Amino acid sequence: MPLVVFNQKGGVGKSTITCNLAAISASEGLRTLVIDLDPQGNSSAYLLGETASEEHPSVAGFFEHCLSYSLRTVPPTEFIVATPHENLDLMPSSPLLGEMEGKLESRHKLYKLREALQQLGATYDRIYIDTPPALNFYTRSALMGARACLIPFDCDEFARKALYTLLDNVAEIRADHNPGLVVEGIVVNQFQPRANLPQRMVDELVAEGLPVLQPYLTSSVKVRESHEQSLPMIYLDPQHKLTQAMVALHGVLQGLRAA
Repeated sequence: MPLVVFNQKGGVGKSTITCNLAAISASEGLRTLVIDLDPQGNSSAYLLGETASEEHPSVAGFFEHCLSYSLRTVPPTEFIVATPHENLDLMPSSPLLGEMEGKLESRHKLYKLREALQQLGATYDRIYIDTPPALNFYTRSALMGARACLIPFDCDEFARKALYTLLDNVAEIRADHNPGLVVEGIVVNQFQPRANLPQRMVDELVAEGLPVLQPYLTSSVKVRESHEQSLPMIYLDPQHKLTQAMVALHGVLQGLRAA
């Protein structure tokens, strides 16, 4: 079932969380797909490394096909590439996404991704969608077609204000377009356990009844190494404390899906 990783604020770890959760799913034998809707292409670079800049089928190709009047129906699997990791595939991003957005909007193609996700559900056990840090065409398309969204959150006041706006936007999309959409949880990222402010802020979110998930993810220089080597943490250092926290978080999400 598709899971959108979304926050309208940048720099909160969307791509890192998307790719690491997907890699854990793949390492557990689940057929897993990442769809990178962010024109910056961080998830694509993370999973493909140096080959990310090469010519590939991409999500831009999928949307370009949606804009065409070809009588030949091309399945969404045609826009997917394999990563170096077993069970883990990718629909890569493309810089062309920014140029195409206005045309897709004007021609009302918001539901095309939903249709593709329904087809891809027959091939993949898990689908993770990385989104731009904005409520734009691509993010709305993902939220309209997904079962759930996951919200990365870093502990500062700006992020907190953005969180409330984001929750309102998700509620509006649920009401107008996707009644089955749920906020699966808020992932506290780059958490500093020894600092008072982050702990107080998280405690307040929990007291408000928001679905804050545990464990919290702490910051680590190991993540930089993971990015540089294009190796999600489960492949780079399975025993690392942050890796184990991500595995535990993945288990929590599995439990929520089974409930």
